[in-house]
Amino acid sequence: MPLVAAAVCPHPPLIVPELAGAAAPELDDLRAAADAAVARLLAAGPEAVLLVGAGPETVRFNAADWGSLRGFGLDRPVRLWKISCSGAERLPLSLTVGAWLLNRSGTELPRLARSVAHDATPAECAAFGASLIADDDPRVALLVLGDGSACRGVKAPGYDDPRAEAYDEGVAVALAGADADALLGLDPGLSAQLRVAGRAPWQALAGAARAAGGDWRGDVSYQDAPYGVAYFVANWERA
Repeated sequence: MPLVAAAVCPHPPLIVPELAGAAAPELDDLRAAADAAVARLLAAGPEAVLLVGAGPETVRFNAADWGSLRGFGLDRPVRLWKISCSGAERLPLSLTVGAWLLNRSGTELPRLARSVAHDATPAECAAFGASLIADDDPRVALLVLGDGSACRGVKAPGYDDPRAEAYDEGVAVALAGADADALLGLDPGLSAQLRVAGRAPWQALAGAARAAGGDWRGDVSYQDAPYGVAYFVANWERA
């Protein structure tokens, strides 16, 4: 699939207003940034959108599969694309939130989804990303889902870790610079200790951009750590 553009968004369940309830306005800025990043992704003129996020295993999903936020209090399916009896509730959280974001855009483009195992090595992630690119397939845009560290402060899910802020700043710099080498250099062990959910998908993005070739430019439109978890919204486009 010739890669025309990519967007990076986080996947906190609370980005869905119905789940956040009265606290929904606290993530208005994140929601707006994610919506704008998806709109910018679609403006690149892809013929299909491929969602990439972390999951327990590396899996290719069907266009009719869906995800659920039932475990977070919202009993409503989130469709990837088509409605068909061949689909199943299979999407991990990352791709479920990604599908929700894409559905908000109103696009009717075909969409595909792949999960990359959260414990895949950097080399495996790069190879996975490269495997997504083939010259004889439609022009594709990647929507990459992943959160940063969950250790930003004593109220964070992973409590406070003094290494977290520097880690997240390194990710932000790499995304802003479309720096595939820096993303592939993220350490899996440290990432796991900091409860980073985006390491494998970001490294898959790096592998895809490398395989696609050419020069890329990046832009980070959101970087913050509400609730002690680092979130990034970014776009990668052809330079």
